[in-house]
Amino acid sequence: MVQEIAVRKSIQSIQTMKRDGAAIAMLTAYDYTSAQIADRAGAPMLLVGDSLGMVVLGFDSTLPVRLDDMVRHAGAVVRGSQSALIVADLPFLTYADEAEAIRAAARLMQEAGVQALKLEGGQSIAPIVGRLVDLGVPVMGHLGYTPQSTLQIGVRVQAKDDAGAERLIADALALEAAGAFAIVLELIPAALAAEVTERLTIPTIGIGAGPHCDGQVQVWHDILGLYGDKTPKHAKRFGEIGQAIEAAVKDYVGQVSDRTFPPAAKSAR
Repeated sequence: MVQEIAVRKSIQSIQTMKRDGAAIAMLTAYDYTSAQIADRAGAPMLLVGDSLGMVVLGFDSTLPVRLDDMVRHAGAVVRGSQSALIVADLPFLTYADEAEAIRAAARLMQEAGVQALKLEGGQSIAPIVGRLVDLGVPVMGHLGYTPQSTLQIGVRVQAKDDAGAERLIADALALEAAGAFAIVLELIPAALAAEVTERLTIPTIGIGAGPHCDGQVQVWHDILGLYGDKTPKHAKRFGEIGQAIEAAVKDYVGQVSDRTFPPAAKSAR
């Protein structure tokens, strides 16, 4: 019997989902085990986000995340998955210029094996996006609330006024023209996200941007209830895995403490 080899989703297959009207479910993953689970569950795209700075490494923001961190975690996600398209963030200040962006992209694609990269920003980074695309690197854009700029813009809904909306639309069109295959829209008004989605031929992936995007992306820890009560307003807890883990660990500690685990060996007859 010949064993079937899983074929990864491509950027073309993700774009076909938009054309066919199929909603795109994207999820973050940060390690081998979470990648295995998400891949088996059928997520077509996995994002190795620099959000790992908060949910895995315990920092207050994405800013301390280094390229080495991204390479290590992205490689684990690639090894844990078979079918999903793996996208990785380029971390803070690793694409300040074209040469630096190319070096960072080479490490994530050659060492970690990801299939695409995500960059934050609009018209200002469009030339870098275009150069990476010219070199064969699939690029996903990221507009609206951009976590790497959190010290400047704060954690709040972006592009709420007419001028901000016009800038965001211009940014989205610039990224599409530069060759981006999709764009994440984070924390922007739902009506604006709907307009951008309508105007672009490439998919939009929303997070806190309403229901009218071509897809949605959520953080692994948020949808599984791994953060206790720390659930963003734009997230939904699809499970309470954190409570289940805590109960299991408490049971383990209790059984070891009262010496009921491991059980006493049965005497030989």
